[in-house]
Amino acid sequence: MSDSSFIPPAKPEIGEAEIEAAVRVLRSGMVVQGPEVKGFEEEFSAFVGGVHCVAVNSGTSALHLGLLAMGIGPGDEVLVPSFSFAASANAIRLVGADPVFVDIDPASYCIDPAAAAAAVTERTRAVMPVHLYGHPADMTAIGELAATHDLAVIEDAAQAHGAVWDGRPVGSFGRTAAFSFYPTKNMHSLEGGMVSTADAETARMLRLLRNQGMEQRYANEVVGANMRLTDVAAAIGRVQLAKLAGWNEQRRTNAARLDAGLAELDGVVAPPVAAEATHVYHQYTVRILDGHRDAVQQQLQQAGVGSAVYYPTPIHRLRPFLPDAHPHNRDWDLPATEQAAAEVLSLPVHPALSEAEVDRVVAAVADALEAVRR
Repeated sequence: MSDSSFIPPAKPEIGEAEIEAAVRVLRSGMVVQGPEVKGFEEEFSAFVGGVHCVAVNSGTSALHLGLLAMGIGPGDEVLVPSFSFAASANAIRLVGADPVFVDIDPASYCIDPAAAAAAVTERTRAVMPVHLYGHPADMTAIGELAATHDLAVIEDAAQAHGAVWDGRPVGSFGRTAAFSFYPTKNMHSLEGGMVSTADAETARMLRLLRNQGMEQRYANEVVGANMRLTDVAAAIGRVQLAKLAGWNEQRRTNAARLDAGLAELDGVVAPPVAAEATHVYHQYTVRILDGHRDAVQQQLQQAGVGSAVYYPTPIHRLRPFLPDAHPHNRDWDLPATEQAAAEVLSLPVHPALSEAEVDRVVAAVADALEAVRR
């Protein structure tokens, strides 16, 4: 299979419009915390239901600052799924709090609200649902849990730009929410992030924290950091945001074609979608059954079809979160998480795919399943 016909698992978009936007800002001389950042924040606010938006330099910074702005710190516990990228738990540790890992709903791969409820203690201050792969977590149940136990909600929406739960966009449910604009996301700004919040005082604190603790130069009010987004990145993000709805719709179209093609195959389970959810398919993640996941992935690679495993090692089994690495770490019993880590495989679904390429993916999966059973 030639490199030119290889179907990559993801394909970041950087077109002439993005290049022109970057060049325009560079020529303007206003390259940091200027009009492009303000415009990006306002446009992203409209996209997530009109809440306040604060641009930062990464999705991890968005999570970190969201927790800081809510006053989460040493002695506090935050409920979080282990089946996620390490940044979800890293941000909790960075503020000195303790991640309490809870299991996932096997269908959505998102946090299981019942498991979260069972994990609440007197130290629990917040819950961090992760809208994994572009499927929103059950924010109805999470909202009820938070209200019952007086918990703050911080949404990890790094993979879910444009996802909707029960008519509301993700990013509009929590006290804060964090988006990532890394190049492989549904939209990007080369690198960057956004924090959303409905609370004006929290938004002001976020703006202080990202800029060394000051709104006015040398009038520092709190201890902050430099987590600003550049105007070059913001300009690229504005171009991408204008294209996002169309790209998400193409992802759904590609996913529907994959669903139809995989429906008759034994040994593979397509991703279900909750009735209340609008999935934006950051990843199209299937389960490969009977212990064949790694062998199927190898067969796909040989056939010129890229794929990826997100995530082969749950966070609670990563070195910083093992019981001997921190006084508050412990062993966790997360069977749905462990099973997902052994079975999931993400197939190409990005909007650059043609119908013929989607059909090639389906055919390659069918061939791979047949090959591993011989």
